[in-house]
Amino acid sequence: MKRIALVLAVFTTFAHAQKPAPKPWTVEDIFRDGGPTGTPPRNIEWSPDGKLLTFLAPDNTVGKTGDLLALDTATNKITVLATAEKLSSAPISEKDKDHRARYGMPSYTWAADSKHLILDAGGVISLYDIAAQTATRIVDTQNGSGDDPKFSPDAKSISYLRDHNLFIAPATPNTHKELNLTNTQGDALLNGEVDWVYLEELDVRSNYFWSPDSQHIAYLQADEAKVPQYPLTNLSGIHATVDMQRYPQPGDPNPSVRVGIVSARGSKTKWLDIPQSPGNDYIPRFGWIDARTLYVEVLTRDQKSLNIYLADASSGKSHLILTDKDEKYLDTNYDVFPLGEQSNGDQPFLFMSWRNGHTHIYSYDYPKHPLEDEPLIPITSGDFDVQQFLGFDPKSHTAFYLSNEGNALGNSLWSISLSDGKLTKTRLTSGEGIHYIEFAPDFRHFVDMSSSALHPYNVSLCDLTQQCSSIWKSKTLDSLGYTSIQPQQLQLKAADKTTTLYATLTLPPNTANGEKIPLILNPYGGPHDQSVTNAWGGPIGLFDQLLAQHGFAVLVVDNRGMGGRGRDFEQAAYNNFGPIQLEDQLTSLDQVLALYPALNEKKIGLWGWSWGASLTLSAMEHSNRFKAGVAVAPVTDWRLYDSIYTERYLGLPSQNAVTYDTDATVKSATQLKGKLLLVHGTGDDNVHLANSMQQQQAFIDAHIPFDLQLYPNKTHSIAGYDARIHLFNRILQHFETNLK
Repeated sequence: MKRIALVLAVFTTFAHAQKPAPKPWTVEDIFRDGGPTGTPPRNIEWSPDGKLLTFLAPDNTVGKTGDLLALDTATNKITVLATAEKLSSAPISEKDKDHRARYGMPSYTWAADSKHLILDAGGVISLYDIAAQTATRIVDTQNGSGDDPKFSPDAKSISYLRDHNLFIAPATPNTHKELNLTNTQGDALLNGEVDWVYLEELDVRSNYFWSPDSQHIAYLQADEAKVPQYPLTNLSGIHATVDMQRYPQPGDPNPSVRVGIVSARGSKTKWLDIPQSPGNDYIPRFGWIDARTLYVEVLTRDQKSLNIYLADASSGKSHLILTDKDEKYLDTNYDVFPLGEQSNGDQPFLFMSWRNGHTHIYSYDYPKHPLEDEPLIPITSGDFDVQQFLGFDPKSHTAFYLSNEGNALGNSLWSISLSDGKLTKTRLTSGEGIHYIEFAPDFRHFVDMSSSALHPYNVSLCDLTQQCSSIWKSKTLDSLGYTSIQPQQLQLKAADKTTTLYATLTLPPNTANGEKIPLILNPYGGPHDQSVTNAWGGPIGLFDQLLAQHGFAVLVVDNRGMGGRGRDFEQAAYNNFGPIQLEDQLTSLDQVLALYPALNEKKIGLWGWSWGASLTLSAMEHSNRFKAGVAVAPVTDWRLYDSIYTERYLGLPSQNAVTYDTDATVKSATQLKGKLLLVHGTGDDNVHLANSMQQQQAFIDAHIPFDLQLYPNKTHSIAGYDARIHLFNRILQHFETNLK
């Protein structure tokens, strides 16, 4: 770490150099817009011709934060394409704002001609002419997030959603013409619109797609009439309002889904004949192979079997080409990557599976009349996980992907050639840390947004020879006057005494005064995610620095049941949502206390958010080790959470009631030890407020004291400057009061 520049102090007859005191961390500095290190570029996209790289403006660049910028890759000149005002002219609700941020909903979309953009300002759709630098309103969907505008492949039409129906309009300003391709009534039938549970749990970002020839649109229709509703109540006005959310809980009817095809000129929908169980099974992915053929995936409700069908667009008939199965549950990578029709008539595709223990890429070369038992060909293999498939270059027959090969806490960009049959693999990024990649359409250039634990984002434009030029760099902590503490990387043993667990420990400075150090655990614990990685931690990572500045040590452990370590490591969570995770956290705590005698075993706290909040409650109810804890937006009974997520791990409540009871913190509320702060946003559409209300009632019934903090209308993220500084100052105060 660099030393802060010396300051010269001049006294009466002599001068000496004195190092200024480090800048103290404050919650206000950490959670202000952009944070202390600045907001990096967002919504990074390439123009279809690869000549322009566009992104929402970061701090310290051309224009102002939130403007849409374009980098000319030939000249490296950056210009403003559209102002932030044009991209955000329509007011949107707290829920819509949260969805756009959490799910990465784009504010603009390129046309295939690379001459026009769609600007989406909360449902107000404008056509932007790049040459003329003018934006003309096409339509106001009056529906906020979820309007999902798209250009047709020939760039002559714009499609969008309004009132749960699918529309198209000419991509021509001031025509004021639109055609409704679907015309259903009511709020329970969604045509091409993504409902909450598909958005959150199946990672679906769109449910309708243009055919390559711009003649048809395939869309998913979801019938939610039988899905129970949850009331999201807004109490901030004179008269309360209620937003009824369709939300299937474990065992409830799921949306009944089917795929249809409609002509872009308007026609009756042709429904594809796909075998499935309506109201139970899921269709996580579908799309066009070519203008005549679609693929459709059907995932069984227990998520142990995924069938892939090919369907004829004209007849609607389908046939099964591939099945992926698992005894417990499948990995949540559902994407299919068609490689195009080959000269011999085959139409291969790539897809991802953890059938051999880790998530890897497989090729399936199916002929026109496929054999259902034709084997899959592994493209990648080894003791690592492929994290993301980034694309396939048909000219060089090369696939690109991110994986944690060689470093379980980081990742790298790799290419693998499929042309010579030898699967030649090349690493395309160097150094430690985490990379986020966006490839140009020609697969010759890519944007690399990299970071590491104490080094914020560096955004570079690179080519395949690993030659890179910087586009934007975050401010560094030392340049801002902060002294940062390098977290210590630890390898611990799980409760089974065999499995290695990764952890970090951040110790406060100046620990040589003899006083024992209070320790705070910050677990997540849930499937699919990693907390311990060599990545910039953002505000939460800086909050660890603040806690250390206040004299606390912070321990983060990735227990069994979390992601990034292969199938068996994650599937430890199967039928076990609490006990095994807590065992690993407690076992890790014992090891750390033995390694660091300066830690105070009598002053231990913990805090977590979402799954981590559930684990926090479980720890305080099933262990007497914790003197204080903070649970932010916990699931307190998994019967209250959504069907897709919960049933994947715990099955149906009717078949697995004992596990549901064992894993419900509301059932063991009478055992709470320590001082608890329970936190929830009243507008949380992910983990409903009912969870904390039922937990609270159980505490009241048992005469157990606790503190409660509600955030009016705030969603699961409890986003916004005022809410965040209030929340994190409360967390800090809670530990200062109860652990000091």
